Amino acid sequence: MTCRTKENRWKIKHAQMVEILLVVYDFVAVAMSYLIALWVRFDCRYNWIEGKYLDAYLHSILIYGIFCVIVFSVLRLYKSIWRFASYMELLRVILATAVTGAAYVAAMALFGVRMPISYYLFGIIIQFVLTIGIRFSYRFVLLLRGRKREASGAGKRVMLIGAGEAGQMIFRDIRGAKETDEKVCCFIDDNKNKWGRYIDNVPVYGGREQILEAVEKYRIDKIYVAIPSAKAADKREILQICSETPCELMSLPGMYQLYTGEVTVNRMKPVQIEDLLGRDTIRPDMTEVYQEITGKVVLVTGVGSIGSELARQIAAHHPKQLILFDIYENNAYDIQQELKKNHPDLDLCTIIGSVRDSRKVFQLFATYRPEIVYHAAAHKHVPLMEDSPCEAIKNNAIGTYKTAYAAMVHGCKRFVLISTDKAVNPTNIMGASKRLCEMIIQAFDARIKEGKADQIPQLFTHSMKEDLVLTEEVKEALATTTTEFVAVRFGNVLGSNGSVVPLFKKQIAAGGPVTVTHPDIIRYFMTIPEAVSLVMLAGTYAKGGEIFVLDMGEPVKIDTLARNLIRLSGYTPDVDIMIEYSGLRMGEKLYEEKLMAEEGLKKTKNELIHIGCPIPFDVEMFWGQLEELMDAAYKNKEDMKERVQRIVTTYHPTENRIQDV
Repeated sequence: MTCRTKENRWKIKHAQMVEILLVVYDFVAVAMSYLIALWVRFDCRYNWIEGKYLDAYLHSILIYGIFCVIVFSVLRLYKSIWRFASYMELLRVILATAVTGAAYVAAMALFGVRMPISYYLFGIIIQFVLTIGIRFSYRFVLLLRGRKREASGAGKRVMLIGAGEAGQMIFRDIRGAKETDEKVCCFIDDNKNKWGRYIDNVPVYGGREQILEAVEKYRIDKIYVAIPSAKAADKREILQICSETPCELMSLPGMYQLYTGEVTVNRMKPVQIEDLLGRDTIRPDMTEVYQEITGKVVLVTGVGSIGSELARQIAAHHPKQLILFDIYENNAYDIQQELKKNHPDLDLCTIIGSVRDSRKVFQLFATYRPEIVYHAAAHKHVPLMEDSPCEAIKNNAIGTYKTAYAAMVHGCKRFVLISTDKAVNPTNIMGASKRLCEMIIQAFDARIKEGKADQIPQLFTHSMKEDLVLTEEVKEALATTTTEFVAVRFGNVLGSNGSVVPLFKKQIAAGGPVTVTHPDIIRYFMTIPEAVSLVMLAGTYAKGGEIFVLDMGEPVKIDTLARNLIRLSGYTPDVDIMIEYSGLRMGEKLYEEKLMAEEGLKKTKNELIHIGCPIPFDVEMFWGQLEELMDAAYKNKEDMKERVQRIVTTYHPTENRIQDV
């Protein structure tokens, strides 16, 4: 049994014990209330109480006590979390007391029992005091403990942003928590009616414009952002302001915690760098995608950051079979174990192999016959590919060609290429190789639509005559193929392998410096789930040959990203952690474009996804150039960049000179 399971069971037992004790207490309190009322009625002398009244009390109080417990239970007085007791609990106790008191009076009258009016009046009042007192006494004790701790001046000084229900619940939790050493010094709220007023002796200092001023005035160490109902733009602006302070920054994830009453300090989470992106999180309607995937055999090549997230989302929506294909066994093993654990009924096949291996790729398609392919396998690291351009061509361009050919031959319905904004007017070999990949799938699509798939050359690095390529079965498949080839282009992915964010975090953890190539460099960013959702959605719109361009909002300055990350880590940029500018790397440019100007832009039914119109090129000439390029790559020719430039006319290699960008 795990520690977590034991802890959960203890919490359940503790809650049940509290309920039982409260039931017993309420029964005793009700009985004592009316006995005390009778005692008070007769001048606080028990031996003066008339026998008929005492008999009436003794005969009725047992039934009345049980009735009170039932009413209290119906009104959920045994289910409230009393450390957060508020006016709602007070109203429920008032209602319970009124209902039970009125019922007692009516029942006694119905059975012809006459009791002094003061008996009922005092009984109801004392019952209310005793039942409400035990419930609010816990809050009172926590409040006294919190005040004592605050008076000592120890602990972190906290600012709470949001003086609404969520903020006040966090405030009460901090006041009452034994395990925390924090003191709430002020509130910030945009509601002007709250400015200058106090919540339990803590001032509401002002709106978001006063955050920096309040941090300095109250010497704030930590900020809690408790505004779950705020608009995304407002919350982002507030987080941006907070990120300019040296304070530790925590945020309540969303409205769910408020609805469920789970608003506590422990539910707060550190603000993530994606919270500070210059746009709302993209949450597309994926219904159409999931309907498309259900019951299909799906192949994902390359299970790095993007491929793994593709696998997660696909696995969650009941494919007939999911195949993962990667050369790197560690990535493949990690996602395989995760999917087995989370989806035990999933038909999952994990295959180790390279997209550069023609025979392996053909064997894979012949065995599993995937209907949908997401081709994410690629070398993506810009500086490394600058040093090894032949490898970029072998893996990215030729690997895509081999995988696409195998998909076409084996009846694949749709082939989705994961591309990049670096393919637009590329200045590095990685971007140029991905542009080659886009041209390959456009050339495949063009020949299929012309009914000339059999004219697509069989570019392989070793003989396939003994395999499937030249058989009658393959010739027939080429004559009837309808595979849809599309590409989806997007920018940098936060948290992915090779992303700047993990690098910055390592540099911050090491005490700096954080290295930024240039103060003005900008990039488009998406989160991994965002990118994958839109990739899958774009695939459902495919008619063949499109390059889908994902809307990534406004670009972000890398320098700003680095500074925000330093602040979110609790440090001050250029004071605690230095930022150094290392200069643009080989093949790097100041900005990335989403599509080439000559491509134009078409709308889809989803405003987040656009289609770049294909740039025409001579397909027959392209096949010949690609074959020569493949031969040169496998011979590791040193003029690979010049060869690629002759095919990808928009490729202009840069030698780190900004004027070339």
